[in-house]
Amino acid sequence: MAEMNPEVDLYLRDGCMRCELGGTPDCKVVDWIKELKELRRILLETELVEEVKWSVPCYTYKGKNILLMSALKDACTLSFFKGSLLKDPEGILTKPGEHSQAARYLRFTNIKDILELEATIKAYVAEAIEIEKAGLKVEFKDTVDFDVPEELQTRLDEDPALKMAFEALTPGRQRGYLLYFSGAKQSTTREARIDKFIPWILEGKGIHDR
Repeated sequence: MAEMNPEVDLYLRDGCMRCELGGTPDCKVVDWIKELKELRRILLETELVEEVKWSVPCYTYKGKNILLMSALKDACTLSFFKGSLLKDPEGILTKPGEHSQAARYLRFTNIKDILELEATIKAYVAEAIEIEKAGLKVEFKDTVDFDVPEELQTRLDEDPALKMAFEALTPGRQRGYLLYFSGAKQSTTREARIDKFIPWILEGKGIHDR
């Protein structure tokens, strides 16, 4: 079994701490703690190394990012960075959003499903590692229908967890954020607006949600 990273223990205790719910009983990690621990056990039985990046557990192979483990409101997930390259013979991978080109995730809502898919999870991880060994890359296509402010694009490029959350939003919610962020004339104002709504994006909320 791979070595357990104490930072992941903190994540399982307090959450990602990226919003005001971190460290409280209302943190979404709390709702999926048993499932996350089971997924962690399975991942530690593979060749992956356990780290924490972008405030969530990240599993790597020789320094290359393979997948993220995280909690959503209605499920916990394993998100493969190059999931679109996986064969997915079981047909269980999901696109985070309509325009997602690389990331794909496995969604779980109970221990039973995790245990039933344990062998499949390990097989997908093994394939993802082989993809990395082979140096395969996702060929990105330009599917952006509206301008993304440079400040937001920088954040998305630097933070895959945020990128996945943004891509998982409905097109309408994405458009609402893009219009609001782009509406500021000054870069500093655009950055401030983005900072304010990052927790909302991570929670799957739109700019007009309450």
